[in-house]
Amino acid sequence: MPVYTRKGDFGNTYLANGKKVPKSHQRVDIYGTIDELNSAIGMASAQMGEELFSEIKKKLSEQQCLLFELGSELAGFKPSLPESVICQEDILELENWMDKMEKSTGPMKSFILPGGTPAAASLHLSRTICRRLERLMTIALQEGNKDEDQNLIIKERAYIYINRLSDSLFMAARYANYQAKEKDIPWTRRKRSFTQA
Repeated sequence: MPVYTRKGDFGNTYLANGKKVPKSHQRVDIYGTIDELNSAIGMASAQMGEELFSEIKKKLSEQQCLLFELGSELAGFKPSLPESVICQEDILELENWMDKMEKSTGPMKSFILPGGTPAAASLHLSRTICRRLERLMTIALQEGNKDEDQNLIIKERAYIYINRLSDSLFMAARYANYQAKEKDIPWTRRKRSFTQA
């Protein structure tokens, strides 16, 4: 089966439920951003050595699989199901993972800049994509959270999961620097005097 279908040549695509929609459709924007996030996480993981980062790579791979399932849900697959593919346990696991990482890194004493190792910088980028995804999901919630067929677009646990995932990616960036013995880059206020005109 070829990768190309020619069906999207004029700005339309098909949701998982078979409905034809423009590529600017809200669902397409949301699940496309999930795909972008998943790719960014994959790039971050690819920059980590197997031995030093085996634990974090395993956790990231688990989240990539969940994001794939969530992307399918948000694309309209099985819209009549009342619950999300995301379970409460998935959210709790992220919280436990963050708690474990913070025990190693210690609490932040100042704002930090995205950077450090290439892997940590990529995780910071992943975090910002995740926050953008959360904003897109928020718009759907604010606009009534129903599609043209009156199906829920965003299910509650999915929204909570994305919020936790962005926090987890931030902690994972700090943890990746910690494991590589690279310090976080503290934000410093520039020294500048302001005078009234």
